[in-house]
Formats: sequence, C-alpha cells, structure tokens
Amino acid sequence: MKIANIIGARPQFIKYFPVAEAIKNHNKNSGNAFYDILIHTGQHYDYKMSKIFFDEFGIKQPDFHLGVGSETHGKQTGQIIQKVEDVLIKEKPDIVVVYGDTNSTLGGALASSKLHTPIAHIEAGLRSYNKRMPEEINRVLTDHVSTFLFCPSKTSAENLVSEGFKNVLNGGALIPENHSSTHQTFTLNGDGRVIINVGDVMYDVLLHSIDIAERRSRILEKLMLAPRDYCLFTLHRAENTDRAERLAEIVAFVNDVSNGKTVVFPMHPRAKKACDSCGIKLGDNIRVIEPIGYFDMLLLLKNSSLLLTDSGGMQKESYWLKVPCITLRDETEWTETVESGWNILYKNYRGVHRPSDVNSAYYGDGKAAGRIISVLGRYK
Repeated sequence: MKIANIIGARPQFIKYFPVAEAIKNHNKNSGNAFYDILIHTGQHYDYKMSKIFFDEFGIKQPDFHLGVGSETHGKQTGQIIQKVEDVLIKEKPDIVVVYGDTNSTLGGALASSKLHTPIAHIEAGLRSYNKRMPEEINRVLTDHVSTFLFCPSKTSAENLVSEGFKNVLNGGALIPENHSSTHQTFTLNGDGRVIINVGDVMYDVLLHSIDIAERRSRILEKLMLAPRDYCLFTLHRAENTDRAERLAEIVAFVNDVSNGKTVVFPMHPRAKKACDSCGIKLGDNIRVIEPIGYFDMLLLLKNSSLLLTDSGGMQKESYWLKVPCITLRDETEWTETVESGWNILYKNYRGVHRPSDVNSAYYGDGKAAGRIISVLGRYK
C-alpha cells in the first residue's frame, strides 16, 4: 500500500515523526507493508523553520520538495494544489495523509479529492468557530473532503457529529488499542468516511521527546536562565500580526502580565516583520531570540513559570507539562485545556490563574500514531 504524507510547516514536521515511526513498526510486523512517500510543500523553508526538525528527529529527506515558499494565501494554496497534483498523478498513492490546518493541509487535500484519492486528516474536527482565521477555513474544508477523520479528542469528534458527519467509531471516545476496527480488514460504508478518536500525535511526540530534551538541550545555560524565573512568549498567527492595533494590544498585555519578569520570545519571522513594519516596541524585559528547535523549545517551556502564546500546539504542551498558559486569542479550538484550568484566554485573565491539579486524559495516551497506522493498514 502506498501512502503519501504531505507536510509543509513547522508543526507538521513534528506531527509526521510519530506517524513515520509507526509506519516503520507496522512494516516490521505486518505482511501488508506501507510504501511511505514524503511530500514537503516548502511552505516553511528556511533552516530554523524547517530543516532543523528533520535533523533533530532523524526524519528522512522528502521524496518531493515542491519549493512553494512564502506567498499570499491564495497564491500559496493554488501552487500547492498544482504541484501536489503533479506528484499524485505520477505516484498514484492509495491514501494521502494531511496534518492540521495550514495551507499545505488544504492544498494537499483538495488536490487529492480531485483525483478521488482517499484522504486521512490528522487533527480532524477542531473548531474555533472563527471564520476570520485562515486555519479555521483550512480545517473545515479539509474535514469535508476527507475519508478518515482522525480526531485528537472526544470534543473534536462531537464537533463533526454536530455538522452532520456519520459513522463514528466507539461513540467518539478514544478507540482501545485492541478495538476491532484496528484488527480486521476495514471497509468504509454509509457516506464513505469515518470519524475515529485516536488521541493526539503531539502527545506521542512529547512523551518521546521530553527525556531527550533534558539530556541534549543547553538552552537554559545558553540564555543564563533559572527554572521558573522567566515567562515564555510566542506569537505567529495572522490574526495577531496582520493588524497593527491588535499587535500593539497583545504586546501591551504581555508587558503588563509579565510585570518586569524576564520574557523569552523566540520570534517568528512573521512577528518580526510585523513589529518592524508597525514600529511596535517590545518591553525591555522581553528577550528576543531566533526561532529554535523542538527540544530547546520543549525545555524552555517545561522550566518557564508562564506561557503566553497563540500556538495551538503549545497550549497542549503546557497542559501536559503543567505550565500555566494564557492564550493570546479570543477563542481556542483546544477547549479541553481551558476546561482543565491550565489555560485561559487573555481576554478572561484578571490577574488570577489557578490551574487544577487534575490530570484528565483529554488527548489520549500517547499512542495515537500506532492507532492511525493500524486503521489505515487494514483499509480496503
């Protein structure tokens, strides 16, 4: 069986890693082996946003690098559709896997659907219900052309059901590792697609990576930071960077909440460009550093006293690592982190943030990728 994995942005390189490992394990133990084709769209292209993650995780070099680069949403998505289509026509995969909610996700899904190739969407069912977010448009449209909707939580499965999707395995709850659907030939019926809660592949990555980060990373020594003596700040979403008044509001909020405490800011290229063009001045306590690799970021997060972010992935990582998080958005698709008490939207922050110590397993058990490949390996 030929499987094509389409990635293109920083979070997707990380999410692909456990899936690639699960494919290797499957191929060792099954007569029905996968031939894994890796397609890199080039949406993120410089070393600090792309190749460093291949190097850190030992991910194989892409079989196809499409070199799309930075463009407006329409141009970038259009180029991805065109170039992915060329690869799919040549390779004729049995299944295409897309990840998350970027332009690479949507472009890959649309190209596949036009060729009638089954699509597996990892991180299906997430909803912020804010259609001004390009990510929301990408995830909704991708879900509606996908065959396998691999959800990271029960909430995301319920979101799909509320939109009229049918054929939900296990009532939307996490499927057991020994669920019948993963141990027999899997044939689609009904409307030709299926909703499956497999848990979150990012949790797979975190469990694999935290010990490695503690052994390898020297980021605290390099920046001369003491544990719990600093806050961590990340910003990259268009909704926060593309409007000067919004960006100024976010920076003012960060300056106020940190109250003179050191704030470490690995600055995304989009945020840097926006601050420079708008003349936004960061507080003297904000230490800007270059984008860093996953292991350094994980160690910075684990040892911080507070995370301020608009990143979806980091909201979850702070929840798993039990670091209080303030999300710099008006809503979040990761509602479970807010329910847990470890995350709060910045508009609701009133100077008090008391997370719960309850560790609810909202996002599975760290074995999501194995479940995904078990299902796909038995698809007819």
